[in-house]
Amino acid sequence: MFVKLLTIVFFFVCLLSQLQKSSSQSLDNFTYNGFYPPLTANITLQGIASVTPTGLLMLTGFRRLETGQAFYNQPIRFKDSPNGTVSSFSTTFVFAIDAQLDTLSGHGIAFVVAPNFVLPVANSSSEHLGIFSPNITRNETNDIFAVELNTIHNTEHTDINDNTIGININGLYPVKSSPAGYWNETGQFNNLTLNSEERMQVWVDYDGFTHRINVTMSPFNHDKPTKPLVSAVRDLSPGEAPPLDLQRLPKLPEFSDEGGSSGVGITVFVVLFIVVLIITLLFIFSIIFLVRFILRRRRKFAEKLEDWETEFKKNRLKFKDLYYATNGFKEKNLLGSGGFGSVYKEVTLDWKQRIAIIKGVASALFFLHDDWEQVVIHRDIKASNVILDAEYNGRLGDFGLARLCGHGTDLQTTRVAGTWGYLAPDLMRTGKATTATDVFAFGVLLLEVACGRRPIEIDYECVLLVDWVFEFWNVGNILDAKDPSLGTEYDQREVEMVLKLGLLCSHSNPQARPTMRQVLHYLSGDAMLPDLSPLDFHGSEMMLGTHHGLCEIGMFTSGSSMVDSVLYGGR
Repeated sequence: MFVKLLTIVFFFVCLLSQLQKSSSQSLDNFTYNGFYPPLTANITLQGIASVTPTGLLMLTGFRRLETGQAFYNQPIRFKDSPNGTVSSFSTTFVFAIDAQLDTLSGHGIAFVVAPNFVLPVANSSSEHLGIFSPNITRNETNDIFAVELNTIHNTEHTDINDNTIGININGLYPVKSSPAGYWNETGQFNNLTLNSEERMQVWVDYDGFTHRINVTMSPFNHDKPTKPLVSAVRDLSPGEAPPLDLQRLPKLPEFSDEGGSSGVGITVFVVLFIVVLIITLLFIFSIIFLVRFILRRRRKFAEKLEDWETEFKKNRLKFKDLYYATNGFKEKNLLGSGGFGSVYKEVTLDWKQRIAIIKGVASALFFLHDDWEQVVIHRDIKASNVILDAEYNGRLGDFGLARLCGHGTDLQTTRVAGTWGYLAPDLMRTGKATTATDVFAFGVLLLEVACGRRPIEIDYECVLLVDWVFEFWNVGNILDAKDPSLGTEYDQREVEMVLKLGLLCSHSNPQARPTMRQVLHYLSGDAMLPDLSPLDFHGSEMMLGTHHGLCEIGMFTSGSSMVDSVLYGGR
């Protein structure tokens, strides 16, 4: 007999028991060397089982969830009387299982002896082989003996693996099972794969005297092994089954040309088509999204250069660079706004970058005060007026308040202009801007860069940065005033020198402040900073006084605007 399997197939030979001795319908034996008319009249087919023109009994096809059953519908005598003991019996059959795809194999087939071929559990799920139900109550109408050929590993039913032969009696759990195979003449065990598409032969023998059930199997056209594969003692109640004429058995068909095979092929094709279609659609949508993103990005950052910008094209900042530098011009990064635009904060600068910026601004201020044909008093030196190039070199910008005068002459103005926190006390008292007032503002800038704080902390009771740093120096811990974000990567002596130089430049007495030429020498290391102490500043009344000084600033700066620093604020 041949079985073709995809999801699960069922192979039944129904042997009716409890027949009267006088029954003229009973038979003692039968043999099918292929299923040809008129012998097929004694075979009842159920499900999708069919007999091919070549004499093969095919229980299933290659579609999912298909079942097939084949019953021998004539009574077979097992007892001489209804209460007698079960006689010995023997049967053998040849089968083959073609799963087409190993991953789509069904649960297997089973040889069954049952009271009738209308089983009350025929609709049970595939893992029960369509024979047993976990909830059925045993009675004389459902006593079942079965030999299962299992191709699915079900731990719930204590299966050894997915290639086993087992004996089942009135239940789901095999009383004895073994991996599929056979014992050869030398006593060596050889494995067989049930769903390998190869023909195999199975013998089922029951000895009514010893109550022993033996199940033996071997490859096709191989002698019956002397040692059974599975053996168990159970009282079911010696004659062997008549041998099959193996030469007369029909050959296996070519499955690739069958409708069932094409069904699997169609299924696989549909699955592959859907997968390829999904991948193709995802690829197309990805390309469309990428093209739309690129076009939208180009439109977003498109720029039209004006004539005057052509000359400075190489040094011109692109809108895209500004957009990413400010994280999309978000409000949380806005430091402040002034007459020439807005200032956004960027990354925290390390000490090497900060000292380079300081030196750049100092060089620019020295050029304005001493190295040009006229004296340029900037009047608005602050962090937000410091411009950085691509290498973070400091450049002094915004000359909107700048004034010219000759060398050795004073600026003829009495109006206070500038930014709170950077205004020198002498400027607020006299209203006269000088190079010394620029030096004062530069000193505040030094402290601002080194400390990372605004010139005036409004949130801290209007504390002036100069007073705040002086307090640390007064107690001998001036380095504690440095910016905590510097971490440990900085030159301690250089930071201390910048803090002290900032205090010296911010001295309340303009005569005590250094010139920008001297400042450059201190910063470049060509000259040592004077050995200063906090006591040197008390006598000259450097301290503005936190509240009093701020009130004075308010009196003289009605025409100016408060602008935060580049580190924490903007124009």
